[in-house]
Amino acid sequence: MSSTIADEFETHRPRLFGLAYRMLGSAYEAEDAVQDAYLRFNAADRAVIEHPAAWLAKVVTNLCLTRLTSARARRESYVGVWLPEPVVTSGGALGPMESAEQREAVSLAMLVLLERLGPTERAVYVLREAFGYGHREIAETLDLTEANSRQLYRRAVQRVSEERARFEPAPEQQEELVTSFIMAARDGDLAGLEKLLTADVTFSSDGGGKVRAALRAVEGPDKVGRFVLGVVERYMSGLSFTRPEVNGAQGLAVWDGDLLFGLMAFEMRDGLISHVRAVLNPDKLDFAQRQLRHG
Repeated sequence: MSSTIADEFETHRPRLFGLAYRMLGSAYEAEDAVQDAYLRFNAADRAVIEHPAAWLAKVVTNLCLTRLTSARARRESYVGVWLPEPVVTSGGALGPMESAEQREAVSLAMLVLLERLGPTERAVYVLREAFGYGHREIAETLDLTEANSRQLYRRAVQRVSEERARFEPAPEQQEELVTSFIMAARDGDLAGLEKLLTADVTFSSDGGGKVRAALRAVEGPDKVGRFVLGVVERYMSGLSFTRPEVNGAQGLAVWDGDLLFGLMAFEMRDGLISHVRAVLNPDKLDFAQRQLRHG
């Protein structure tokens, strides 16, 4: 690829990665889709590309739609709980994180909800919500009619709105809650831990069959509290912690020396922790580990 075309593509790369990641829930697959778009951009007849940003967005979206079909088949046979691949967002990897809406849009909770949408529904929702596309632009990108785009968007919004989290606490309160969670867990304080959790709290861990993790979500403050304390007692000797921003929210990185052992994201409601998602599958930690090492 010539340096001129390469330089032009690089100006679009962050936006394309953000689109692909929201579509796929996987940083590895998003990078792969963007790389494929990179190759197609180089091979294309430049005379027919009137608007490179729109052309590339269409290419990446369609590459992601193809990948989503095969990804769904793989996830049906996935060992244990499937969670999206976490991304450290403090460096702008997924765009600005200044508002609650921007943070929520890339949260692990939202990405899990988006898994319930059909591929085209998901594409319409992401293009509209995250990138502000009008229905005419969406229709052109996905080869739909505007009426079909509107219908798919309404259906996607309804499905997502039924279960999306509300009243996300301010970042300062998130940090305070996570600090209290860590202290209670380290001290073996079950009562103190339970006070930080909602009555319907859930702990989900994704080991992908590669490392030990709960095969089903753990539910309820007593069970979650005991599970967390059991994990701390069994595994945490010699491990260290850092506190990166994970998918727009306060996170917890667990390190075994210089190896990222796990990455947790906390969902909160009414001043308490309502869901802890722990990604332990080493394949899903590679991207975040590269970010943290070079950040």
